[in-house]
Amino acid sequence: MEEKLKAFGKLLEIMDRLRAECPWDRKQTFESLRKLTIEETYELADAILKADSGEIKNELGDLLLHIVFYAKIGSEQCGFDILDVLHTINEKLIYRHPHIYGNVKVKDDEEVKHNWEELKLKEGNRTVLGGVPGSLPALVKANRIQEKVRGVGFDWEKKEEIWEKLDEEIEEVKHELSRMESDISAAEGLFQKIEEEFGDLFFTLINAARLYGIDPENALERTNIKFIKRFNLLEEMTRKKGKKLPELTIEEMDQFWEEAKVSEK
Repeated sequence: MEEKLKAFGKLLEIMDRLRAECPWDRKQTFESLRKLTIEETYELADAILKADSGEIKNELGDLLLHIVFYAKIGSEQCGFDILDVLHTINEKLIYRHPHIYGNVKVKDDEEVKHNWEELKLKEGNRTVLGGVPGSLPALVKANRIQEKVRGVGFDWEKKEEIWEKLDEEIEEVKHELSRMESDISAAEGLFQKIEEEFGDLFFTLINAARLYGIDPENALERTNIKFIKRFNLLEEMTRKKGKKLPELTIEEMDQFWEEAKVSEK
């Protein structure tokens, strides 16, 4: 523990010196760091999906630097410093874990999450969904919304029921699309309704993933990575045969795609 505290203290000393002597570090504000912090968070997320422990370590260091940086600016402008940040998170964690630091009994992680949401409401969060950041990407936000309402008991009684709802949402999308195709003159007016139905479909599909313990963001990103890898192989095979992608028929592309899948395995 002593070594860890010493290393953390050294980081604080480095931050103090950079803020005092480095022109770039002196210039930074909460606002200027914000986009960089978001970028660092996504880089950490990429490293986690790749299961690259070395990169995870590096990205965690970058994020820790940002936390220290914000705290330093806070000490200069807002009347709080890193000690206040640490006291706040320590107090919050102890308060929200009464099954560890108190006499509350829980049987599983679901009860822990339920208690967590109830305690947040007591802290002053007036609504269950009030703490969901508005700037979250839509897919992540949908998943977070569903997790939050589950924490107060608003969820499907049986997870298998979600599939009937998903079929219903698919049929509603198909119905609105068929209406648009049968009446071209009404297409513009129907677009918003179709968009709404697709939104309902995506929300339900994200809900299904959550019910079965799948993180939809991770699942989709893994598919993105897989698709990029296969498409790059497809391009490489096309070049080796002296052709360009726009010159291929869809049948030829499908053939190369299947070969890329086999090559990948």
